[in-house]
Amino acid sequence: MSEMAEQMLKTGIKIEVYETSRTGGNLIQIDQNQLSQWIDNDQDCHAQVHVYPDRHRQTITGFGGSFTDATSYLVHQLSPSQRQVIIQAYFGAEGAHYSLTRTHMNSCDFARRQYSYAPVAGDKNLAHFNIEHDRDYLIPMIKAALKVSDQGFKLIASPWTAPPWMKDNNSWVGGSLLPELYPVWAQFFVKYARAYAQEGIPLWGFTVENEPHGNGGNWESMHFTPEQMTEFVREHLGPTLEESGLAQLNILGYDQNREGLDHWVSVMYQNEEHARYFDGTAVHWYESTVDYFPQALERAHEAAPDKFLIQTEACCDAQTPVWGEDDWYWREEATDWGYTWREPEKKYLHPKYAPVHRYARDIIGCLNHWVDGWIDWNMVLDRQGGPNWFENWCIAPVLVDPDQDAIYFTPLYYIMCHFSKFIRPGFVVIEHQCTDKDIMATAIKGGENHYVVVVFNPTNDIKRINIKGNDQLCRVVLKPQAIQTILINN
Repeated sequence: MSEMAEQMLKTGIKIEVYETSRTGGNLIQIDQNQLSQWIDNDQDCHAQVHVYPDRHRQTITGFGGSFTDATSYLVHQLSPSQRQVIIQAYFGAEGAHYSLTRTHMNSCDFARRQYSYAPVAGDKNLAHFNIEHDRDYLIPMIKAALKVSDQGFKLIASPWTAPPWMKDNNSWVGGSLLPELYPVWAQFFVKYARAYAQEGIPLWGFTVENEPHGNGGNWESMHFTPEQMTEFVREHLGPTLEESGLAQLNILGYDQNREGLDHWVSVMYQNEEHARYFDGTAVHWYESTVDYFPQALERAHEAAPDKFLIQTEACCDAQTPVWGEDDWYWREEATDWGYTWREPEKKYLHPKYAPVHRYARDIIGCLNHWVDGWIDWNMVLDRQGGPNWFENWCIAPVLVDPDQDAIYFTPLYYIMCHFSKFIRPGFVVIEHQCTDKDIMATAIKGGENHYVVVVFNPTNDIKRINIKGNDQLCRVVLKPQAIQTILINN
């Protein structure tokens, strides 16, 4: 028996390893006999991941996905038994165990049509406000998820746009909120929060506006500058929530791609008055398929070190899903919006990519640069990548075919599980060092003697990795193109 194995036996260290790989299955637990052989293997390691349990970084808020009109509609087109399979897979303790979620206020592109909860033009008192549209599918899905979730989950609501009559262009797309209607729009948030609370669905918070730069004039959007959003939050949304007894709801600013972070956080957190009602910053990943902008994330944290930094939306966009072929998700064949539409000087940010690699790389990169929550976009889409009124097709981790009452759990679902299932709210990211530049790793402390280490090997080579703390902890063997979540209890 190797010295490492003897030490583990003496100290009572227990290890569980879960792996998803291109060749070896999805979220499989490594056999303990096989693990013992790896521990006893005296061959030199390719890499060392050194974790520092006493060097704490951010506290985890959660991981999860989004309840959309498209997702909830599709789930309800399945048989009751298949519907429950999906709810359990996402929210059950044996599944992904999602802890942080998002939904949209009013319609978005992943809705079957455009709609608003304040449909009557000029209704400044919001006397006709109602959430009737959500009662068919969206609210029932959220309630079903809450029933299954043993620990509950946080829910963030985001508007894509105010109703057209509140905007300077009287349109669903583009334009800005009329300044004289800032107070009315703030009351809209209150109405929404109270209506959902009455349904037994408490909110955790809001983002102020999904993608305030707009989306190229394609689907629901409303423009804010950093200065306008800060004014709206400081003078209207924050005080209105406070006066309405809803001060516990968190307000996240920005909510768009990471490249634009610097100017936004410099305005939002310019001084105490500006920052008072902002509880954190929300970001998206669509600026690039390969770059997760670590320096921008670092600067956002430095601007507001005591506030949330949450990744609120990510998906493989502008891409029709591939059904039933796991290997496609490991191949560099996917493209995004920027592959076709980006200005020539920035196309280098959008090469073809492997969806699994993109998810794993981004989540690990975010965790290593102060992001405390990571939310996927649609939880469920169909074979086309919809429904979507604009026909803006995308991929979801779970795909369904209602006509066949069929479900396909893509490898992306299992990548999400590697984080959401094992890294729980309240866990703390700790510092680490990895000696192999080709390996991505992150380390999390879940209690006095519980650690979670996630390692991702995007290469075509086997990697033997030593994981060390203050003492030797364990050794794992990572297949080519594979991710492992390693649970260490000592």
